[in-house]
Amino acid sequence: MRIRRLLFLSLVALLPGSVWAEEPAVIQTDEVIVVFEESLRSAARDVVDIYGAVKQELETMLGLDLDFRPKVLLVPDRERFVKMVGSALFVAFAAPEQQLVVIDYTRMTTDPFTLRTTLKHELCHLILHRHITGDRLPTWLDEGIAQWTSEGIAEIIMDGKRSILRQATLSGNYIRMAELADGFPRDRRSLMLAYEESRSFVEYVSREFGPDGIVSLLEALAAGDDVDTAFGRAFSASLEELETTWYRDLRRRTTWLTYLTANLYGILFFVAALITIGGFIRIMIKKRRRYVEEEDHLAE
Repeated sequence: MRIRRLLFLSLVALLPGSVWAEEPAVIQTDEVIVVFEESLRSAARDVVDIYGAVKQELETMLGLDLDFRPKVLLVPDRERFVKMVGSALFVAFAAPEQQLVVIDYTRMTTDPFTLRTTLKHELCHLILHRHITGDRLPTWLDEGIAQWTSEGIAEIIMDGKRSILRQATLSGNYIRMAELADGFPRDRRSLMLAYEESRSFVEYVSREFGPDGIVSLLEALAAGDDVDTAFGRAFSASLEELETTWYRDLRRRTTWLTYLTANLYGILFFVAALITIGGFIRIMIKKRRRYVEEEDHLAE
């Protein structure tokens, strides 16, 4: 009990605010530590049960070992989690320096989030930062790889029916990767665009060079290469060259027809609204005209 108490206090000290309404329980194995309130005991056991398979999948995909015992904190209250992270857009976050994953469990049954994919995404961040330190891991690559490993799922709430990247591609107003190296924008639209771009670029590289290409890139970065050197070593092409071909491919596949098709329901709703407004205006004009005619008739 004393060790458990000390563990709890050390975990709480890592957090930016008070998370717990009550002193949490702890489940420890040789591979993972899960901290939770009693109402989430079943979810905590789920984390323990799926952890081994998720760990193995990540190690295979990344070519990097998860050679440490991470801590997973399950938060049972949405409001408390939002206060911690400072934004209502997120459902989880990773703190690599503390080897810590924090998950808002209230969102784990909301499509597309599941406990497994969210855990996999955040553990990917921990592995990448474990092996690739400093500015050798740009933010866009960190996030793009994490989405690539977790079925495209990010830790941010995205609008699945609308693609900001598609809009940016059509207008030519996308964000260059160099601008996403040290962090993502804070405003909602630019933040979502940064997430979409990161995923799209990593998926493009994976399609062009295969999963082994991603592994080669990460191995070069883990060995100490900077980003430009690692891209040249893994793909015989610079980051700038690959970004250019990615964007060219994106523009080729993103046409006004595909944009209109993807947003068909929204466009139909807008047109229907215009028709309704137009009909209302016509009715008001007719009523006004009839009123004027009646006034003129009475005046005669």
